[in-house]
Amino acid sequence: MQNQFSDTLTAAQVKHHIPHRFVVPENCQRLHIRLHFEPLLVGKIRNMLTLTLFDAEGFRGAGHRQGDVHEVTLTPSTATPGYYPGPLPAGEWMAQIDTHMIMPGADVPYKLTVTAELGEAVAATKPAQPARFDFVANPNPGWYRGDIHAHTLHSDASWGVAELVDAARAIGLDFVTLTDHNTTSPLPEMASYSAPDLLTMGGMELTTFWGHAVCLGAMEWIDWRVDPAGEGMARIAEAQTATGALFIIAHPNDQGDPKCTGCRWVYPQMRPGPARLVEIWNGRWESTDPDSKNEGSLNLWYSWLNDGHRLAATAGTDAHGPAPLDGVGFNTVFAHELSQRAILEGLAAGRNYLSAGPSLSFSAQNEDNEIALIGEHLPTGGEITLQCAWTDAPDGASLRLVRNGAVIDEHIAKSNGSAEWTFPSEQGQWYVLELRRRDGWMAAVTNPIFVE
Repeated sequence: MQNQFSDTLTAAQVKHHIPHRFVVPENCQRLHIRLHFEPLLVGKIRNMLTLTLFDAEGFRGAGHRQGDVHEVTLTPSTATPGYYPGPLPAGEWMAQIDTHMIMPGADVPYKLTVTAELGEAVAATKPAQPARFDFVANPNPGWYRGDIHAHTLHSDASWGVAELVDAARAIGLDFVTLTDHNTTSPLPEMASYSAPDLLTMGGMELTTFWGHAVCLGAMEWIDWRVDPAGEGMARIAEAQTATGALFIIAHPNDQGDPKCTGCRWVYPQMRPGPARLVEIWNGRWESTDPDSKNEGSLNLWYSWLNDGHRLAATAGTDAHGPAPLDGVGFNTVFAHELSQRAILEGLAAGRNYLSAGPSLSFSAQNEDNEIALIGEHLPTGGEITLQCAWTDAPDGASLRLVRNGAVIDEHIAKSNGSAEWTFPSEQGQWYVLELRRRDGWMAAVTNPIFVE
């Protein structure tokens, strides 16, 4: 049994969801879907159409990946990565084409073919068990280093789940997180790899037409079909926070359309809205240009802090396969144990610093001997003393003390060292420590200590 759909798209239909409904008959044992469109390139920019699939009972997977041909095969026991295996229920299904980018200047004809193959009824495959990320890799409190943003073949990466985990283990991480684009299909496999030497964690990168968000701890698909103003995105952020997951605005200053469609955060009602975390270090640092991806995200974070928003900063490799680690930041989180729940709690509280290698400690003390550490608040009154220490600074690095977004002290840092400052405390102050390489790239940066 076969259904065919065809049409021609224009640039006026960019950032739309185009439904194609079809009926799956009883006793379907194999479903194959093929989307082909052209042209792939207009000049040097890719058109980007992706497929999201819904069965008669709900979401069945998504293939957020490049290419002018998308093929999906489902059986009761197997599925194309990004989609879910299991029984193929009879009834109305829907294949949705998501038009992330349609470049002006050329029409885009497409053909969508759905083929249902029937067979003798077989016993339903036992549904896959939900991913469980409740493993405790280490019961002791401490500083744990890891990654919270990475991808696999279940979206647009070049490696599988096992390869991602092996790479994290090879570089000595304590935890690694899988956040594929708009699907949670690989999370059961990811959860199975947790071990005492490496905690695996799960989530999803909410990948929309007007911005991306890393949703750590999200175990189920999140409907990303939201309005461009940001009202729907704000509701998602609030709902994720209510469940104990973390909603992190991802790479907000990325280049965006048309080269990286949807990568720049442009929701006017979500700057930052109810978001309480923002990814300021995505992949390699690469530039000191204030308009560049990471430097711009850092400056945006500083401006949001000055506006009174108490956002914590994160880093993410955004790994899509093996890549050089020079200039890539990881999160070092203080948690009461090495578990997903504890790491999420530490990140939510801002008890982490971001680093491409060096270690940092940072604290503040007032005249009443009250002490605040990274991510904490110190009451005002009298003078405050700030103390820091670091190890493994790159040759020629500089240490910067930042107050309310402005550098108030900077000096060359030895490989290992410490520093101390004393200032009058004032309401509304916040302090961040930056460790910069000789070329200006970030080597490490803390979350704030707030004085208020």
